[in-house]
Order: sequence, then C-alpha cells, then structure tokens
Amino acid sequence: MSKYTRLKQIEEVGIVAVVRAESSEQAERISRACITGGVNVVEVTFTVPGAQHVIQSLHQSFHEDELLIGAGTVLDKETARVAILNGAKFIVSPVFDEAVLSLCNSYQVPYLPGCMTITEIFTAMKAGADIIKLFPGSACGPDYIKAIKGPLPKAVIMPTGGVNLENVHQWIKNGSVAVGVGSQLTYPANEGNYDKITVIAKEFKRKIKQAREEMERLS
Repeated sequence: MSKYTRLKQIEEVGIVAVVRAESSEQAERISRACITGGVNVVEVTFTVPGAQHVIQSLHQSFHEDELLIGAGTVLDKETARVAILNGAKFIVSPVFDEAVLSLCNSYQVPYLPGCMTITEIFTAMKAGADIIKLFPGSACGPDYIKAIKGPLPKAVIMPTGGVNLENVHQWIKNGSVAVGVGSQLTYPANEGNYDKITVIAKEFKRKIKQAREEMERLS
C-alpha cells in the first residue's frame, strides 16, 4: 500500500484510535475492540510496555486493508525506525522533529507531528509533514481549526485530545481531516469491558459519517 493510500485511509476512516495501556496484552485487546467497531486505524503509543511487539502482532494478524497500524509518542528517529521495522505504517508524535520526518520520508511512511501554534503548524507543513496533529486539542477547541484554516487553508489537521462524542461533529465540520481519540474511546478497558469500546467506536464512526453527510448537503 502506498503512502498516498495510507493517508487516504486515515481520511476515509476519520478517526485514529490512540491506544495507551498498562501492558502489551491490554493494548492488543483494546486495539482489536476498536477494529471490531470499525475504527481500523490504530496508533499504539510507545508509552505501552513492549509497544513494538504489539505493533508487530497486529501487523501480522491483519491485512493492511483491514487495519492500518501506526506508532505514537515517537520522539526520535531511532524509535521511529524500530516501529517501522515492526510493521508501523504511520508515525505520530506529540512534537515536530525534522530527523523523524526525514526517517519517515526515507521509508515512505506518513508522519503526523504534534503542533499547536500557527507557527509550529506552518513550519511542519513547509518541512513536508503529511498531516498535522493538533495537540493538545483540549487547549484549543473546535473553533481553532477554523482560525488556522483562515490563513492556512491547505493545512491538513487532525486534532488529538479534547475530542469526544459530544463535540466530534464540530471538529469535523470545522475542517478536521480526521480526529485522534484516546481515553474517550478506550476508557472501558480499565474495567475490562472491551465490548463497550467496540460500541463507542461504532458511535464515533456514526457521528463522523453524519457530520460529513451534513457538510455535503450544505456544500
């Protein structure tokens, strides 16, 4: 699958499940519950113990059209390389790092760096970042997307943090290409209720689809 196809898959699904967990086993169960719910773009963060093994296991268990597996909380090129060699198909970071971008470009793997200010976003865009992860989204709110897209209409932005079932439609309507969702999607894992994660995943997908349909009717 090409880099372009992976970027289109993120856009089409509209949501990236951000998986943080206390163990690799829990991370894999959360990931599989998200996939069952239709959220088949999954970011396993490197705060998970043995994250590279979770990525490898999921990569080997699913075809790429069934699951686009990525790595999150990637802070340096060494971690990015480990993730990619274990099957990660996109790399996400809370910050922008040119060395990580260069490494990802050499492997033709999408890079989603975390930025917040318009200067950070523009810097990452000029350097060639594929999607800008607006982080933390909770510090900005959905209206910030409109504010950024005024002077930077070509910015491809995915907010992470602060996205929930009550406001996801607003993030999408304001111009987000997709959203990153962590605890608001995965919190039932704390009680071992993985079926509930699947239910929440389906609801996120429904609300994103509904928001996009409303946008099409108004266009």
